Amino acid sequence: MKQFIQPSPTARPYCLPTAAMRLLATVALCGTLVACAFGPGGQPPELGSPEHYGVMPTPAQTVPANGETQYFVDATQPVTKWWKRYGSAQLDALVDEALAGNLDLAAARHRLEAAREQWSAQAGATRLPSIDIGAQAARQRDLGLPIEGLPPTSLYNTFVGQAQVQYTFDLFGANRYKNQALADRVGQQAAELQAARNAVAANVVSGAISLAGRQAQIGILEDLIALSRKDEADTLRQHALGAASRSSVLDARRGAAALSAQLPELNARALAARHALAVLLGRSPNQAPPALKFDSLVLPAQLPVLVPSALLASRPDVQAADAALKAAAADVGAATANMFPRITLSASMGRGGFDWSTATSGAGAIWSLASGITAPVFHGGALRAQRRAAAQTYEAAVAQYKNTVLSAFQEVADSLASLEQGSLSLAQADAAQDAAQEQFENTRQQVSLGALPPAAARAMSRQAAQAQLDALRYKTLRMLDTARLLHAMGAAP
Repeated sequence: MKQFIQPSPTARPYCLPTAAMRLLATVALCGTLVACAFGPGGQPPELGSPEHYGVMPTPAQTVPANGETQYFVDATQPVTKWWKRYGSAQLDALVDEALAGNLDLAAARHRLEAAREQWSAQAGATRLPSIDIGAQAARQRDLGLPIEGLPPTSLYNTFVGQAQVQYTFDLFGANRYKNQALADRVGQQAAELQAARNAVAANVVSGAISLAGRQAQIGILEDLIALSRKDEADTLRQHALGAASRSSVLDARRGAAALSAQLPELNARALAARHALAVLLGRSPNQAPPALKFDSLVLPAQLPVLVPSALLASRPDVQAADAALKAAAADVGAATANMFPRITLSASMGRGGFDWSTATSGAGAIWSLASGITAPVFHGGALRAQRRAAAQTYEAAVAQYKNTVLSAFQEVADSLASLEQGSLSLAQADAAQDAAQEQFENTRQQVSLGALPPAAARAMSRQAAQAQLDALRYKTLRMLDTARLLHAMGAAP
């Protein structure tokens, strides 16, 4: 016959929950250490720093054009608020308004805050135990046992109130990896928001410069049209006097009409640029700002060129690609950890009874403590496929990071080449404008002496205006290329 040993009333009872918690905490610590090797490190690949950005080394300066020379200066820090180097208070105000009122930026800021809240929700749900409380009062009617002398049914009340605690131990780091992946994606969205801010600032500057250039071109074109109309009228008078042929009249009319046909298209482009600028500012197109005076813009003379390592650290698109790479690495770790067991501990404590007096008395105390382990055995290959998919996504993120870095180098190289070659074109356009202006002055002197008819002076004036129009186009491109280079440096607003 078995003998049961009764514990002494004074003996200290064995605390099963405390012992279980210590054991599980030890296992969890060991599992966490093991989990460190479940995914790749997420460090960006080393691409090496190029000796220079483009095919040719970066020159020390551009060729002098329009009386101005730009100098390329090595730098380790980007220029903040680089648009201020154009020396226009109106341009500064437009950029500030766009950064505050652009609707795309507003939507991106809200998406970032939503991502942060999602990360906070997931981290809070997995790092700490969940605690819930509940209460229930019910009146029930159940069938009774078919025993003689007992009523066939039973009527009774139940009153229950309890608190429940549940926690899943992250033995192999599945939750930790998922939280890290979500945190990295929050960082990715933050970097993308910064990239969007940089892009909005650059688009405002480029749009304002293009609009100012088009408005100046419209002024020159209107002068050309006026000269052509005068030439047409003069030729028509000469034809009436028999000094000019009908063919000359038609030729003068054709030239004036051809120039006039260019004006509506140029006006349409200027209006479209104003409308686009208004939307960038967060305004309705009918509230578009006026064009800046092109002559009020100052060409930046000193252009900082970051060394490649500093460029990668300053560009938000590279930072976003880095965060995406780290998130993909964490996803691999989470997919690996999902292939290992999980332990869940749950406990509840409360009061219950068939009436309120029993539920609130010592006899109504109820509690439970349970633990469970879940280990994946067979999921049709789903878990391994998910891990392989996560690994391929990580490799794609590695390739995307490399491509983002190379694209950053290309953007800088293209901007430097455009500035260098654009300065050469502007220098030649300036020479052509100077020659046309000198030829016009010589022709005007001959007209004043009676050696040439007035039409000759108007013809030379049209050539000078056309040369001025060509030079203005290259000046506008030089301003735009400067903005592209400063934006390519990753300068933050």
